[in-house]
Amino acid sequence: MVNPVETLRSLHHGRAPGEPLVLPGPWDAASARVFEEAGYEALATPSAGVALSLGYEDGQVPPEEMFEAITRIVRSVSVPVSADIEAGYGIAPKELVERLLQTGAVGCNLEDSFGGHGPDGALKDPAEQAAFLAEVREAAGDRLFINARVDTFVRGVADPEAAIERARLYVAAGADCVYPILAPAEAIPALRAGIEGPLNVVARPDGPSLRELGELGATRITFGPGLLHRAMAALRDITDQLR
Repeated sequence: MVNPVETLRSLHHGRAPGEPLVLPGPWDAASARVFEEAGYEALATPSAGVALSLGYEDGQVPPEEMFEAITRIVRSVSVPVSADIEAGYGIAPKELVERLLQTGAVGCNLEDSFGGHGPDGALKDPAEQAAFLAEVREAAGDRLFINARVDTFVRGVADPEAAIERARLYVAAGADCVYPILAPAEAIPALRAGIEGPLNVVARPDGPSLRELGELGATRITFGPGLLHRAMAALRDITDQLR
């Protein structure tokens, strides 16, 4: 029997520089099916995209609704699904792991900010975040692929070394991959050189191509809510035509 978490883990290794793992971000069951039918080998939900699909702002989804949405997405496809569960909703690591596994997801994003996604948010103490990740890893064993999000760039810290220092702590704590969200393209080579293991980079519409991001050092590429925003723009075009 195929082990989906091992499938997801193996997809992150042995990749050629210009062939990063591309993980579209479904926001509901219908979009997940579209991505699977297009041939993608795994998917990664974006918390902001799921929030918009449920009528919330990013960071405002009650955990029960987020877990229910993840469950519907996982149920709709046969490929491995990693889920963005923000900072963990204040749930103790053991319970958090069990609740996530109940959805059927085999991976997760965990971010190192607190205070929401607005200007009042702030970075967590990196040692405390590393301890939290270690507890999640201990509770999960090998049942989850942990993608540790590093929020230095999104919080206005431009020096790649700040992200690298946090990433090293998180990898040592058991993270399978690190995700310095919103890292500019010019910082990717330094991040790649300073971080052990897979590196997740977010693609932007006005940024380098997926292949170029891979050549710069990205192992894994995700899109945040970007694909939902593009789908909404296409839907607006359709509604304009209906007039």
